[in-house]
Amino acid sequence: YLHQAQCAELAWQGRDVVVSTGTSSGKSLGYQLPVLTALAQDPTACAVYLTPTKALGSDQLQATLRMTQGAGLEGIHPAPYDGDTPVESRAGIREHSRYVFTNPDMLHFGILPGHEQWAHFFRALRYVVIDECHSYRGVFGSHVSMVLRRLRRIAARYGADPTFVLASATTANPELSASR
Repeated sequence: YLHQAQCAELAWQGRDVVVSTGTSSGKSLGYQLPVLTALAQDPTACAVYLTPTKALGSDQLQATLRMTQGAGLEGIHPAPYDGDTPVESRAGIREHSRYVFTNPDMLHFGILPGHEQWAHFFRALRYVVIDECHSYRGVFGSHVSMVLRRLRRIAARYGADPTFVLASATTANPELSASR
């Protein structure tokens, strides 16, 4: 679809992009193509996928695992890093995964405060994918906004300027919502 190609091309060029189309319209391919291509071409490149719901994150992780298996992309090690991730698995994910699937709360509580331990990840952070970039309101909306600003600052501290790709099936004004 045209929206997939446009999203992928803009993201590949390093331009922040938001794609907003109906549910099950293939938005995911628009960010999976540039992210997986970058991770395949650069063995140090990293990406983070953020979602507000565990189910969506799990679905996208499974889709990514299917795409990487047998495609020569085994070194990417896509992995979930959320509140359900066993403590004993977290260090291995931190050290080996180049595509981390998480949520704003875990990013805030489990990754950003210990950014020194994630230094190699932040140095090589090429993409931040935010799936379901709704218009969040109130305290939660402010929280997500501040977490994303903090993510940008920490990435910049390590010399990275990641491309942000936002996707939504529900926001009425995607450009305004994403820019905020």
